[in-house]
Amino acid sequence: MRFIIYGAGAIGGAIGARLQLAGFEVILIARGAHADRLTTKGLHYTSPKERLILPVTCVTSPSAIDFQPNDIVLLTVKSQDTWQALNDLALVAPNSLSIFCAQNGVSNEALAHRFFQNVYAMLVLCPATHLSPGEIIHSAAAPGGLFDTGLYPSGSDAITEAVSDAMTRAGFMSQPDDQVMRLKYAKLLSNLGNPLELILAEGESNVQIMRALKKEALACYQAGGIICTPPDAMRQRFGLVNQVNIPNAPRGGSSTWQSVARGHSDIETPFLNGEICRLGRSLGIETPVNAAVLQLSLKASKTPKAFTKMSEAALLDQSMSARAGS
Repeated sequence: MRFIIYGAGAIGGAIGARLQLAGFEVILIARGAHADRLTTKGLHYTSPKERLILPVTCVTSPSAIDFQPNDIVLLTVKSQDTWQALNDLALVAPNSLSIFCAQNGVSNEALAHRFFQNVYAMLVLCPATHLSPGEIIHSAAAPGGLFDTGLYPSGSDAITEAVSDAMTRAGFMSQPDDQVMRLKYAKLLSNLGNPLELILAEGESNVQIMRALKKEALACYQAGGIICTPPDAMRQRFGLVNQVNIPNAPRGGSSTWQSVARGHSDIETPFLNGEICRLGRSLGIETPVNAAVLQLSLKASKTPKAFTKMSEAALLDQSMSARAGS
């Protein structure tokens, strides 16, 4: 079994490093300066127990890979890059290829199913940071992350079990789950707060805004008959992963914040908060807080230096004002 990690950022880089250290063959797909650094200098991988420079196999396009029957693709690009990644992959890979969507959000699997027969959903809970080319900081004590997985839209098979076993051997926690999308919808609830680091002033609480974001999401889930893992079970499962501080290698912010910190203006908010807005519009549920967070985060990502961050109260007031004017 060979692993192709499509998107060697924080999550993909951490997974690739651990799988390679566990003895699996790994190919990373990266781009730009990050790909150049991985190719010429190796992957600089830092965890609570080690600082390593790993020689890695890195390509910049799926077209550089001679695909084999036992290949597993772990799709770890941000959701805004999924469509292009799948297009590029489908041009050169057989449609029988096994695709594991190890991504935030709940829309990637349906996109992958347009191109490939064998699509798997994979929960992602892994404290990792990628801010500099060639460098990954993986700030999780054992286990290194949570990657439960199963067939999309539901089910499990021998490949699910094999990949779950490989992830476990690599130091992560992973188990087959024939209803793994329930976990991904639960994870989406926490990811609704990812853009807040771009919007809220430093030191501001986000308790009230997070409560409002989740309330809107849960109303949409209920109206749409979407089942997500109950809060108690979610906390129990998610609580198995512990973030730790690594000296001279601090943990960065959310994946959305990291994208902007690396100079990218395209962010994943339309596939997180935007997913709740989409559900709300189709189901007749108002989602003004998620809509405001989406709009403001897009502005903040385009002009981060010019954007004026606000208080939690101001953000809530703006959300309610927009609702009243709609």
